[in-house]
Amino acid sequence: MSGPLGDIVVLDLSRALAGPHAAQMLGDLGARVIKVEHPDGGDESRGWGPPFVGPDHDISTYFLAANRNKQSIAVDLKSAEGKRLVERLVRQSDVLIENFRTGVLDRLGFSIERLHELNPRLVILSITGFGHDGPEGGRPGYDQIAQGEAGLMSLTGPSADQPYRVGASIADLLAGIHGAYGVAGALYERERTGKGRVVRTSLLAAVTGVHSYHGTAWTVGGQVPRANGNHHASIAPYGAFHCADGMLQIAAANDGQWKKVAALLDIDPNMAKYATNRDRFAHRDELIADMEKALVAHDRGHWLARLGEAGVPAGAIRSIDEVYSWDQTRSQGLVIEVDHPVLGRIELPGPPLRFENGPEDNSPEDNGAEVVHTAPPALGQDGDAVLGWLEEREG
Repeated sequence: MSGPLGDIVVLDLSRALAGPHAAQMLGDLGARVIKVEHPDGGDESRGWGPPFVGPDHDISTYFLAANRNKQSIAVDLKSAEGKRLVERLVRQSDVLIENFRTGVLDRLGFSIERLHELNPRLVILSITGFGHDGPEGGRPGYDQIAQGEAGLMSLTGPSADQPYRVGASIADLLAGIHGAYGVAGALYERERTGKGRVVRTSLLAAVTGVHSYHGTAWTVGGQVPRANGNHHASIAPYGAFHCADGMLQIAAANDGQWKKVAALLDIDPNMAKYATNRDRFAHRDELIADMEKALVAHDRGHWLARLGEAGVPAGAIRSIDEVYSWDQTRSQGLVIEVDHPVLGRIELPGPPLRFENGPEDNSPEDNGAEVVHTAPPALGQDGDAVLGWLEEREG
């Protein structure tokens, strides 16, 4: 494949979501990704549903979400034959990704020391639940558990008394994203040093790493942030509001934007309780009530048009089907078509990055990187192709 990582080979020993997402991101950048799966069932996410699709309703859409641009080879890592094959693949790879529980890879005979003995240039990405060391380093981790342990659920929901999980598996996905950018950095460093490095992240680290201003509210300000429902923790008005036919979102991040909102809603922007963001936030419940008194006079379309004309950030709250049918989504290359061996031509969520050479090259179809996307593979479908490629590399 071509693309920024077109000369990179990734050996993906991971399963479920965090590791596969990291590998998929590298595949989106052009890397050859070889996914190693157990012959008996493969990646467990192949069995996660509903929904299941296909003639026999046995293809998990969950698996399809994290495994585009990969080749699948079925290998039993506990067998002598399987270990020999993985050793051969390690020697020819640039990156290895694993998300086993701490110590499992060592017991399989592939410790960090052994992997770097086989290939000193190998970059190893290791993703765990709570970190590979520390007093709780060996704990298994799943997304919702990490969302709770890392404080995200305490920030999400209608109130502090009703913590909610984020609707997407955000801990897993963030760990994959952090892992992929760590791999990119390690590959760049390898150009100088000639040696591979171990990159580590975890679900705990991934969520804690995006606390941002919620983190500094405590570490610097001494305040414990709590859930604010659909309204911002520091800015007002900034959130979801009721209008005549549902809800819309308005974000007035500065006094200038607030004055534009106030003018549309016939509210005096300079009254003492609304004059500054500090004042507005202190009287946020009153502000929301005053805004909604005016907003219920018209429907969402009316207000979005008026707010857009005024240059105030505002938007609808779309369902997933609305997002994927939205012209703007498709214009950004966020929906791709691939040929699946069983399902035929299908659409998948596309990569969130575009690479362009300049103003004359801005087509989302090729993203400036000329990566040809492939469908998530059937279990073991690329065994012969990978073995043939491996023999050529070993020459």
